[in-house]
Amino acid sequence: MTAPSLLSPEHIAMVDRGVSVIVASRDAAFRPSIMRGVGSAISADGTQVTVYLRRSQSRQLLQDIEAGGGVAVVFSEPPTHRTLQLKARTATLRPAGPTDQPLLDKYLAAMRHELAQVGYGSDYVAAMLSAPLADVVALQFTPQAAFDQTPGPRAGAPLPTALP
Repeated sequence: MTAPSLLSPEHIAMVDRGVSVIVASRDAAFRPSIMRGVGSAISADGTQVTVYLRRSQSRQLLQDIEAGGGVAVVFSEPPTHRTLQLKARTATLRPAGPTDQPLLDKYLAAMRHELAQVGYGSDYVAAMLSAPLADVVALQFTPQAAFDQTPGPRAGAPLPTALP
C-alpha cells in the first residue's frame, strides 16, 4: 500500500503545472550541491515526483545523491515566489528516454509562460532549460517531508498533512 501524499491537491497542481525547479543534495562532509532542473512531473496522488537534470551540468549533485546524500527539491512560482520544498532520504536515477520528451516539452512551455510574466523572453528560457535528451537524467523520489518555503512568516514551516 502506498503512503498517503504529504501534498494537498493545490500543491500537486502547482508542481504538475510546471514551475521553477531547483534540486539540492550534499556530500559526506555536508558540502551542498545544487542545480536547476530542466523538467518535472508528479503522480496524480503526489506520492511520486520526477525531476529532470542535465547530466553534464549536474555531476556533483548526481554523485552526492547516488552516495546517499538525500535530495531536497524546491518548486517555485516565479511571478509570486510561492515556494514548496520536498525532501527525501533516497532517490533513484535513470537516463531519460523518448517517453520523457513530452514531459520535458510540457515543462519548457510552462516555464516560458511563467517567466514571461516576470519579463524573460522565450529564447532566454529555451537557452536556460532546453537539453538534448541524451544528456538528461530523471531523478525519481517519494517525498518524505514537505515545507512551505514562500518568503514570509511561514517560510520553513512543515506543510499540514494532506488528508487521504
